[in-house]
Amino acid sequence: MNSGKLLLEAQGLRVAAGPRTLIESLDLQVRGGELWCVMGSNGSGKTTLLHTLAGLRPAQAGTVSIKGKPLAEWPPGELARLRGLLPQTQHDAFSAAALEVVLLGRHPHLGRWAWESAADRRVARAALQSMDLETLADHDVTTLSGGERQRVGIAALLAQDPPLLLLDEPVAHLDLHHQVTVLNHLRRLTRERGRAIVMSIHDLNLAARFATHALVLGPGAMLRQGPAESTMNEVVLSAAFGHPVAGERFGHRTVFVAD
Repeated sequence: MNSGKLLLEAQGLRVAAGPRTLIESLDLQVRGGELWCVMGSNGSGKTTLLHTLAGLRPAQAGTVSIKGKPLAEWPPGELARLRGLLPQTQHDAFSAAALEVVLLGRHPHLGRWAWESAADRRVARAALQSMDLETLADHDVTTLSGGERQRVGIAALLAQDPPLLLLDEPVAHLDLHHQVTVLNHLRRLTRERGRAIVMSIHDLNLAARFATHALVLGPGAMLRQGPAESTMNEVVLSAAFGHPVAGERFGHRTVFVAD
């Protein structure tokens, strides 16, 4: 039985995009120490769900609570210290050094008129280092590759250091080495620091390798959720993606392939 503290709870959640109902009657509990992977085909509602859980858009029905308190009852500053969101894409309106972008993650921890301290800069540099970006700290983010910029965004979220992290396709633009590096780091945050993570991901095998829990979205507001090992199976994944998926056992892992 998971003894982690309940950080995120959704009850009776309905999420829609225009006239389309994407998610119906979702009951979800996410505890410290858990890494949830949200999976489904394009348009199934992964991004919309994450934005709803973060409080950036209203649900059509149901409630979302963090630490037992409805999202709307949290003051914005306190909420920013409790949950962080990595969007699917990063937009840079102005030039800035990578370190300065990562330091933005420290703003929820600063007083109204305070500047970043030496301790904040140490946190930001450690976050850059964890993403293999320490040599790019002074580089203009507008000159970075897509994968490098994505890792800067993840580093900013790590510098924010909330107990609940919501990430929208964090490894989509990364090469194989950095996909594994990022996911290893996120898993360590859950295991060693009791963080709770909910992230969308397209790679079924990375999800199977790193997730403790899975939430699978499919056609007709289909929902399957639970421990990753039992939830991720051929029947559920084939129905969700509208394409036959086969699973093969290799040692202690199951590898999924399109049939």
